[in-house]
Amino acid sequence: MSGYVADICGDGEQGLWLAESNDYAAVILDIMLPKLDGLSVLRRLRHAGRQTPILLLTAKDTVADRVTGLQMGADDYLVKPFALAELLARVQALCRRHSEAKTSQVTVADLRIDLTSRTVTRAGEVIELTAREFRLLEYLALRRGHIVSRSEIETHLYDAATDLMSNVVDSAICTLRQKLEPSGSVPLIHTRRGQGYTLKEPA
Repeated sequence: MSGYVADICGDGEQGLWLAESNDYAAVILDIMLPKLDGLSVLRRLRHAGRQTPILLLTAKDTVADRVTGLQMGADDYLVKPFALAELLARVQALCRRHSEAKTSQVTVADLRIDLTSRTVTRAGEVIELTAREFRLLEYLALRRGHIVSRSEIETHLYDAATDLMSNVVDSAICTLRQKLEPSGSVPLIHTRRGQGYTLKEPA
């Protein structure tokens, strides 16, 4: 909805696991969660060094509650009930601020990816990519070192209404490899059979 892809869970323990296992653009965290409350999830994420922007949702409209959440590391606070338009606006602002604060370049071995100018070089040589090829590379680069599944790539690159062939992701990866890994160069995109793909420096 509204251009966002979201993972949804119903309790704090699962939410904590998801937030620790993925590099999300933002987290919407309800304080009143079963198994592990939202403030505990927030505390553990910040203690673990996770800097993902976090928007807290709560039914408690007191200054003390808002201050507690912000002091623990929340980036924003929204009191229930709220309008969906306001929630989306706040998430958009969090993502924009976080994106601007991050480096605009990603380096993997001799591969350089400029996320602002959308240019790619390897060993100093410019690599021409289509818009979709760049989006695929950017998605892998921002999760470098982690395995990205085929279904995640499909969700990121293609509209839900698109009728995809079963090998569409494999084909896209193959084309990207041909451009990034000319004959004789060290492979950077690795296949993990049954799991997906990962972009990483050679061992």
